Amino acid sequence: MSNQNNSAFDLQVREDGIAVITMDVPGESMNTLKAEFGDQISQILDQIDTDKSIKGVVLASGKKNSFVAGADIGMLDACTSADDAQLLSSSGQAVMQRIEKMRIPFVAAIHGPALGGGLELALCCHYRVCSDSNSTVMGLPEVQLGLLPGSGGTQRLPRLIGVQTAMQMMLTGKQLRPKQAKKAGLVDEVVPLSVLLDVAIIFAGKSKPSAPQPKLNLVSKLLEKTPVGRNILFSQARKQTLSKTRGNYPAPERIIDVIEAGCSNPTKGYQLEAKHFGELVMSPESKQLRNIFFATTEMKKETGVEGVEPKEIKKAAVLGGGLMGGGIAFVTGKAKIPVRIKDIRAEGIANAIKYSYDILNKRVKRRIISRTEMQKQLSLLTGSTDYQGFANTDIVVEAVFEDLQLKQQMVADVEQHCRAETIFATNTSSIPIGQIASQSARPEQVIGLHYFSPVDKMPLAEVIAHEATSEQTISTTVAFARKQGKTPIVVKDGAGFYVNRILAPYMNEAACILLSGEPIEHIDKALLNFGFPVGPMKLLDEVGIDVGSKISPILVADLGERFTAPDAFDKLLTDDRKGKKNQKGLYDYKGKKPGKEVDPSVYELLNITPNQKLGHDQIAERTVLLMLNEAAMCLDEGVIRNARDGDIGAIFGIGFPPFLGGPFRYMDSLGIDHVVARLSHYQKLLGDKFTPAAVLQKMAKEKVTFY
Repeated sequence: MSNQNNSAFDLQVREDGIAVITMDVPGESMNTLKAEFGDQISQILDQIDTDKSIKGVVLASGKKNSFVAGADIGMLDACTSADDAQLLSSSGQAVMQRIEKMRIPFVAAIHGPALGGGLELALCCHYRVCSDSNSTVMGLPEVQLGLLPGSGGTQRLPRLIGVQTAMQMMLTGKQLRPKQAKKAGLVDEVVPLSVLLDVAIIFAGKSKPSAPQPKLNLVSKLLEKTPVGRNILFSQARKQTLSKTRGNYPAPERIIDVIEAGCSNPTKGYQLEAKHFGELVMSPESKQLRNIFFATTEMKKETGVEGVEPKEIKKAAVLGGGLMGGGIAFVTGKAKIPVRIKDIRAEGIANAIKYSYDILNKRVKRRIISRTEMQKQLSLLTGSTDYQGFANTDIVVEAVFEDLQLKQQMVADVEQHCRAETIFATNTSSIPIGQIASQSARPEQVIGLHYFSPVDKMPLAEVIAHEATSEQTISTTVAFARKQGKTPIVVKDGAGFYVNRILAPYMNEAACILLSGEPIEHIDKALLNFGFPVGPMKLLDEVGIDVGSKISPILVADLGERFTAPDAFDKLLTDDRKGKKNQKGLYDYKGKKPGKEVDPSVYELLNITPNQKLGHDQIAERTVLLMLNEAAMCLDEGVIRNARDGDIGAIFGIGFPPFLGGPFRYMDSLGIDHVVARLSHYQKLLGDKFTPAAVLQKMAKEKVTFY
């Protein structure tokens, strides 16, 4: 038994007979559920059982900004077998079940995130009241860690809000805001934070409610309440899920199995939930997804340079009103930092502001934010065709066209029109930062800050220091990117930096495979099955064939012949095929299904007759091996600081399959000797671009791994 003083739970009984349990985990900024809390809660429930004067109970959080952010994921790593993990689940279920069966009503007073185990705790209460705050969200995001809700969530949520809504929440990890939660029937009342506890106390004085009846329309009733309807519902869900996961992620299918089992037999539903939870905790996919979670959590605590505190950015500016400029202005405004946008044309500024307007307007229509909030964020954006309003900016992010002289001119302009302390951050995707800073008067304040497109969605930012960049500039830029909601990795200066450098050989090899006659959609499907979110050919169209062709010569000049792109790219550009942006690329954008089907005239242009000879596995192996080999060289040359940053960079920057953990974790799981053997095999077959990196050969000999 834990001692009461060190307990995360405190019980206060009011004079009116309502008890308030406050959860406040000592020494943590957020509440998370830990295995040892089972005993602490049981102790409190025993107290409530013996005190007959208690008429109702409110469960609230002692943290200012969260209800319960989920279970402590660290405890899953302590499990050595599926049985261990299954036991964690069934003991969690037992505590929740006991709360649900208490003789008096329990009310969850929710403010801030109630996620995962936190929402499961609220679900076993008899009423739920939440604050109308922006920070209040409710969801079961376990699927994002390769798991399913293991404390009864798969059973209680469908009973409360209906099978379809509950299944969608669990399969996607989607979080509901207060109004959405009320509409779905997840909460009984939404109130201002100032009266949250008072209203919860009123609910605790009521009698226990009868079994919940989800709000269903006629079609949903037929689908959820009849055996035939349920068969259709679950078989469709399985089909859709499989088309998305391609069998790479076991958790979504298990979630469907467990919900279905609970529909016909609740006892069996709970048993199956615990069993599958145990198996999933031990699955390699979940282990890798949890590694990513731990890595990003660790990265949030780091400054760009250890011991160097960042300066605060109070005002920013963006040069260039294109898609990248518009996206950078949006994420900066979202971080509540005023932004001045400069473009040579007034319509460039208008387009950049419209980028923010379009995203925010969609969010207003979906009732995610209020019109006032939208106006507040838009009011932070101003524009100018000259350098007026630049005098007091702390950082200027340059997002103009990939041209060295133009970028050097921008550095000179900023040094002339801004303060001596202003940081110049360039969003170049490939030009070495040292070259951009080569004529700068203050090279210590020039840094690379490379975003990925679309900026509002892609989580990565590469922070690139050249030799003269100061430590202060690095730390401040990292903090700025993090404030914009990005996960920044610090990389060394050099052509292509890290992400584009490992992407280039992969893309080039896909193009070689195409020139050997493999059909475009066959190549893309191979890499979708491998786990990438988009195939290499489709990616080329999305990014722009012209962008790809600009990067290649820079990489060849800096890093050598292995980066030489096949001449297919030139032929495409001569035919004015830039991809999606000019509606003319490898895919057809004019037909009935724009961007979904290949444009057959590409084959004539490239003088090839499509003929499928290679299997999906061979195509994936050839392209991915070159990416792995290049990643190993980047680590060896100090382009990235460690394997962790390399894995996060590849997952967040180019969608490397998360369930494989990133290039370095993937090489470890394949075995370094296996990677070297396969590279050597292709070197004999296809030439020296497959020569295994010296560092990999050395590691294979010495039998060492990256982690």
